[in-house]
Amino acid sequence: MSDFSDREKGFERKFALDEELRFKAMARRNKLLGLWAAEKLGKTGEAAEAYAKEVVAADFEEAGDGDVLRKLKTDFDAAGVEQSEHQIRRTMDELMAQAIEQFKS
Repeated sequence: MSDFSDREKGFERKFALDEELRFKAMARRNKLLGLWAAEKLGKTGEAAEAYAKEVVAADFEEAGDGDVLRKLKTDFDAAGVEQSEHQIRRTMDELMAQAIEQFKS
């Protein structure tokens, strides 16, 4: 019984660690995405950093990437920046891979 309990606790710890890493990778991805979008919008310096924080905060509105995608698409459209949803999603995927690699290093 002790072996089963120990193994169960090990799985629980691994799950908690994996979830924490996933959360941190998503936040890192969203910051990188915000900086990418800020550049497209012509923002630099503190304005770019502030915009990246807005993108990170937008991810807490609902589960999934829809809230972040909607924010970027709305901001791009308002500024006259041509970026399709497909292009934004592709960039999100690329930056997620980059964020994961940064955590592995």
